[in-house]
Amino acid sequence: MLPSQPRLVLTGITKRYPGVVANDDVSLSVMPGEIHALLGENGAGKSTLMKIVYGVTKPDAGTILWNGTYESITSPAQARRMGIGMVFQHFSLFETLTVWQNIALALDEKVVPAELAAKITEVSTKYGLPIDPYRLVHSMSVGERQRVEIVRCLLQEPQLLIMDEPTSVLTPQAVRILFQTLRRLAAEGCSILYISHKLDEIRELCDSATVLRGGKVSGHAIPREETNASLAKLMIGGELAECHLEPMQTAEVRLELNKLSIVSPDPFGTSLKDISLSIRSGEILGIAGVSGNGQKELMAALSGERLSAKGDMITLMGQAVGNLNPAQRRALGLTFVPEERLGRGAVPPMSLSYNALLTGARRGMVGRGMIRPGAMKIFSKDVIKRFTVKCNNEESAASSLSGGNLQKFIVGRETMLAPKMMIVAQPTWGVDVGAAQLIRQALIDLRNQGVALLVISEELDELFEISDRIAVIAEGRVSPAVKLADTSIEQIGVWMSGNFGGHAAAGNDDAAAEVALA
Repeated sequence: MLPSQPRLVLTGITKRYPGVVANDDVSLSVMPGEIHALLGENGAGKSTLMKIVYGVTKPDAGTILWNGTYESITSPAQARRMGIGMVFQHFSLFETLTVWQNIALALDEKVVPAELAAKITEVSTKYGLPIDPYRLVHSMSVGERQRVEIVRCLLQEPQLLIMDEPTSVLTPQAVRILFQTLRRLAAEGCSILYISHKLDEIRELCDSATVLRGGKVSGHAIPREETNASLAKLMIGGELAECHLEPMQTAEVRLELNKLSIVSPDPFGTSLKDISLSIRSGEILGIAGVSGNGQKELMAALSGERLSAKGDMITLMGQAVGNLNPAQRRALGLTFVPEERLGRGAVPPMSLSYNALLTGARRGMVGRGMIRPGAMKIFSKDVIKRFTVKCNNEESAASSLSGGNLQKFIVGRETMLAPKMMIVAQPTWGVDVGAAQLIRQALIDLRNQGVALLVISEELDELFEISDRIAVIAEGRVSPAVKLADTSIEQIGVWMSGNFGGHAAAGNDDAAAEVALA
């Protein structure tokens, strides 16, 4: 029988930053064995509140009651000793270290490497999130790094588990296993605070929910008694806009891959094998797939970060670009949104204005070899306004934005650079439902203007909402691309296993698609 006393009670929590009140008199209560959702738009104060509970951030006012005792949590180490664990939205991993070394750094006691590695293997396998304890983190995909974060936390056997967007980059199968794990932990008395923008997950998993809006508690709900629309309305204070994909007449080929093959330099990576596809102006080609099947390598090849053996393996705007660097490809009209926001999509300590300059120098922000600060600010302000990025101003450091707001800025920056061809990975990762629709509609608007788009996403619902055609990447191969009317989520799910129905993964044009479905 679970105790009747709350595990955690927050009362009047307030946290102010220059120009913004992140948390304003927030109160929340979580019982032992309860899975409690924390909902809200990007920048509503969810992550700040959880960092206060975990000891990363000190509140300006308010009290924390833990198992009936008032506590002042001053550090993550103290929080862990109390029995509080947290899986962060942005990974806190050292890329040059192995999995076991990263996990050892989070443990407060000395460990024997071999024993810890064995424990990692045992726990990760038990929870269906297998990871190699001796693998270097820099060689891992985003989804695999998320596994490390989750397993690191589960090793501590916490009384309260805080999960900030834990399924953002997990496969549907891994999500199912994770949910089984969380329900088992809850049945054993572990309290779970769960932050997610995936409303279907919230309704399926969570017992109760607290909604934040503008840093304040705006409501409470029992998720399973709500609909996605009603939860979204609680979060954004209005009706959720719908995306509209109108028929388009495609024209010239903007990007073409001709038997693109690249051997991954990473022994744990996935080599690309004979990938052929083409994308025309006025269409969105979606690429589905389980994380770690070559998405990372494909993005590097398309962006120019990794060159191909032959220049004509990649053709952009009719020109062979396989041997051109990223700047040369951008000069031809390519824009690019990587899956990693911090470090690749934006430089954390730099202002939004200077982050705009990084990819927009050719768009009037540099003249006669000199930076034009005025043009940088005007452009950044336009992005902030159009994409409703919550920040102080264009001089705010990228690191000061919530994950979802930084994603909106990066996507907005790239869409407003007047691209001819745009490549996007995980466009709405960690973004709230309202912002996700805004981003998806922005991509559709570009498509309607004649831009060609390649969108790589692990969100099948997203791809089916915005794509004209869809293909699957599995084990470094790409399936035929099919029109949405000619396939289904179930069909794509089968292809994600690498079984393309016996058809060759090449020549991904409409004719090949028709053969594949015959």
